[in-house]
Amino acid sequence: MTDMTPPYLVSRAPSPYSGREGLSTSGPDARWDSGPLAERSGRTGRFGRELGYLLTGLPLGIAAFTVAVTGFVAGAATFVTVLGLPVLLGTLAAARAFARTERRRVEHVTGRPLPPHHYRQAPADTGIGGLLGRLREPQSWRDLLHMVVSFPVRIIGFCLAVTWTVGGLGELLNVTWSWAIPRDDGDQGLLDLMFDVESRAADIAFHTGIGLVLLATAVPVIRLLTAAQTGLARGLLTNPAAAHRTGGGW
Repeated sequence: MTDMTPPYLVSRAPSPYSGREGLSTSGPDARWDSGPLAERSGRTGRFGRELGYLLTGLPLGIAAFTVAVTGFVAGAATFVTVLGLPVLLGTLAAARAFARTERRRVEHVTGRPLPPHHYRQAPADTGIGGLLGRLREPQSWRDLLHMVVSFPVRIIGFCLAVTWTVGGLGELLNVTWSWAIPRDDGDQGLLDLMFDVESRAADIAFHTGIGLVLLATAVPVIRLLTAAQTGLARGLLTNPAAAHRTGGGW
């Protein structure tokens, strides 16, 4: 290559910033384009997914808990009459459907695939022996167990998520609505009840401070609650050992 080689034919090493989100490599020097904005947008999106995961978990948990307890109790109570066998099998089928939904929810909120899981091949026999064989499928029972034990965790997650977000916002805006609360003579509010401080302005400041604390800690609290629920799902709804032992997972 001579000194007369046109500049556009000169091979250049790729920029160390190529492909990195928020960086521009169109000019001679890489520069930040919208990195901080993209990072904030990603954090906001993650918080929204986690909050939505916690809030939608309660109605899903109510339905799952109702199906699990009702189906198992009805099936176990009538098992000796053989009528309980199809009830239990239907309950386990519902458990697999709820487990499939929860796996998708967990993967969506975390942005990562879950470890594999494995269900045994259903027996071809449609008689009593084959139906009893389907009851011995272990992952389906793990799915059913998740429907029960996740319910209190979802209740706690929902209540704390609402408290830290909606409650925090309401406390922060206390000054805009506290005037509408009926008060007895000499009653100034929560601060008066707790510390015997009779001051309307101090009570508003106290509530506003609570709102600031709740909103300031909302992100780590929501993340911790989400991690508790996704960890429970990871522990019960996946089975990498069984999937690897059989050569696959689904």
